[in-house]
Amino acid sequence: MRIDSHPIVQFKREKKTTFYFEDKEIEAYEGETIAAALIAAGVKVFQHSKHHNRPRGFFCAIGKCSSCLMEVNGVLNQMTCMRLVEQGMRVKRQKI
Repeated sequence: MRIDSHPIVQFKREKKTTFYFEDKEIEAYEGETIAAALIAAGVKVFQHSKHHNRPRGFFCAIGKCSSCLMEVNGVLNQMTCMRLVEQGMRVKRQKI
């Protein structure tokens, strides 16, 4: 589900790498954000709302909201739209 070509934007894909999302191996590219890699892998739900437990998806992609917050390598509240993929990292949804 990645964009491969665009009439204006040029995509320079770096070397492939992998990380783990809730114990599932995800393929990504170096220099790609965690959120972009998750979207490309078909992950649509990033967390659930606190009061009504409704699914919340990817929203702003510029670090201004809290919709993409996840636990990364044991650290809570990481903005996955701003954090780059690292080989072998472990990412999972967090309860808010």
